[in-house]
Amino acid sequence: MRCDMTEGPAPEKFSPEHLLTLYEISGLMNSSLEFEEALDNVMDAVMEVTKAQRGFLMLADEATNTFRVLVARGIDGKTLEEEGYSKTIVGQVVQTRQPLLTNNAQFDTRFEAGQSIIMRGLRAILCAPMMVQDRLIGVIYVDTSMRSGTFNDADRDLLSLVAGQAGRALENARLYRVAVEKGRLERELQMASEIQRSLLPQQMPAVAGYEIVPYWQAAREVAGDFYDAFALPDNTFGVVMADVSDKGAPAALFMAVARTLIRSNAHAGCTPIDTIAQTNDLILEDADSGMFVTVYYSVFESNGNSVHVNAGHNPPLLYRHASKSCEYLPIGGRALGWFPDNPLQEVHVEMQPGDLIVYYTDGLTEAENPQGEYYGEERLVQAVLKMAGQSAQEVRDFILQDVETFCAGQPPFDDLTMLVVRYTG
Repeated sequence: MRCDMTEGPAPEKFSPEHLLTLYEISGLMNSSLEFEEALDNVMDAVMEVTKAQRGFLMLADEATNTFRVLVARGIDGKTLEEEGYSKTIVGQVVQTRQPLLTNNAQFDTRFEAGQSIIMRGLRAILCAPMMVQDRLIGVIYVDTSMRSGTFNDADRDLLSLVAGQAGRALENARLYRVAVEKGRLERELQMASEIQRSLLPQQMPAVAGYEIVPYWQAAREVAGDFYDAFALPDNTFGVVMADVSDKGAPAALFMAVARTLIRSNAHAGCTPIDTIAQTNDLILEDADSGMFVTVYYSVFESNGNSVHVNAGHNPPLLYRHASKSCEYLPIGGRALGWFPDNPLQEVHVEMQPGDLIVYYTDGLTEAENPQGEYYGEERLVQAVLKMAGQSAQEVRDFILQDVETFCAGQPPFDDLTMLVVRYTG
């Protein structure tokens, strides 16, 4: 194992025995990339070099701007239960970024205010910073209260060099841990994405007199949007369009819960409004995540009649073929998981042959172009009117193309989900 001596005292200052020890210690400290094991290896090396009674390894906590003791070791190799080191000396080393040595700490005028020095009868103390390039990542501190225990300048210089080696070893272990954690998170996200995709209906229910065409695109690995379509008794079917308030794996789990509850209530024979109301109540029972979900739920009958319930979601766009006109269905209700006693309402719509409804999430209407403009609800109306009389799939495809043209290469910020239901009679 090569010992990098680019930092600290020059190697010619040390005896051959010290150099041999230094190389052996370098090999020990760099023998593992597991962070906790690397910490132990560094502490073992420090205690071996200094022959101190106690040793402490502290790392900087950037979040709190403090130094935390991660390893505290006694001369017997056991972990110390108490952390009574001299904060005065550690503070000075942190401030100066220079090693510090004292062999008569109780009478050293530099540390007259050090309470732990007096209370613990500390005699000899040695402390050195762990630097990575120009960044202070931690401190190594050793002390002894024995009369025979003293440190000399060679010990200080050796610990300084060991601290530099330790800093690099721990930084390598930290970077390795970050890489491993990143890989684990990426695998978890990939798994969550696959699970989420598996929860989306693989095919639309085949219902005479209707065309049902969906679209779903996640802005990240795991989306917060979802849609659903499922057959119900008496030749009816349900449609769900929803948007969870968060993104990523937590949103995927929340989505799975909401989807399951809506389906379960619907298949239990609940009316559309009761389906959503009971889903809201059940989500609130376990709502400790702070997330909520906007939902639009519809139930269609074979004769074109339909019932709609809005829980804080973007209102779908209804196209009337006879009049070649569009209207947005009413806004209503609150998102599920937000408040009890949700003020939900049912809206009844009688569809005629050629009529269609476009369900969507705000990723469609809030898609942005390079100038920061939204696609918006009016452009959606114009896109649907241009495709008057066409199939549900042709309408969906034209809307997606129109959004893509509008965005002019601007990457999507949000998930985009859409579902078109067309009544053919």
